[in-house]
Amino acid sequence: MNTLVSETPTNSKDIPSCFNPRRTSQEHEKQKQKEPIKYGEVFKVVGELASKPIAPQDAAMMRKAENMILGQTQKGGPASVMQAAATRNERAGVVGHEDFTDVTGDRGVTVTETDVSATRFITESVAGQVVGQYAEPTPVLQTSFEVTQQSALTMPAWVLLLLTLTIGEALEASAQSAGNKAVDESDAAAIQAAEVRATGSNVIIPVDCDEYEIKLRDILVDATAKLPADKAVTRQDAEGVVSAEVRNNQNLATHPGGVAASVTVAARLNENVNV
Repeated sequence: MNTLVSETPTNSKDIPSCFNPRRTSQEHEKQKQKEPIKYGEVFKVVGELASKPIAPQDAAMMRKAENMILGQTQKGGPASVMQAAATRNERAGVVGHEDFTDVTGDRGVTVTETDVSATRFITESVAGQVVGQYAEPTPVLQTSFEVTQQSALTMPAWVLLLLTLTIGEALEASAQSAGNKAVDESDAAAIQAAEVRATGSNVIIPVDCDEYEIKLRDILVDATAKLPADKAVTRQDAEGVVSAEVRNNQNLATHPGGVAASVTVAARLNENVNV
């Protein structure tokens, strides 16, 4: 990786920068163009990764992972965003074509696919941090969506219910997409809000934030079995869960791939079948 070197005018001793604003502006713009695009500038990541420049081989790894799992690189997805940033960084001379970020080289990139009730949840991560998550119906469910829209007036209600995602299933999806996350107060609040909306009670799934390193997967992997009652996720359910998670997060934000995010995705999908 090349060292960033600032340039100064050859006659800087004779002409102070304050008397040559045009030249100074040009140098500032040139210097700005040489600054690398970092992960923290395009993705919601933290720690060491946020300060690292996006390198060509990082993008190449993500492209390969997307192709293996999804069959192609997703338009506007993490791989394409990383490729655009890496190309810019390489042209600016701040990274080489064969360079990769050290934390990415150590921990790699991942693309995971989780099927929950005929819905495919895709989670993409770099060095263990989520950089993209979305959901899409599987081919079978897509066909069902099309049929539902064409004959919603004649299709029995029980058929529509089979096509919807429940709160319990959304919780299980978060156990897959963010299962390694240690449970904190915001997670506990979101889970409690989801339970109340599904069952009317908030003591079904025990959550102890004081227990050492308890993970989301430990308590949500079989959420549907733990809930004595369940219901299809609605937009109102999602708004309630999101509000609970945000209120109890010091950054006033939801966790990528977490409880609120998964419930929101499920609600959005359910709207397609007119829950």
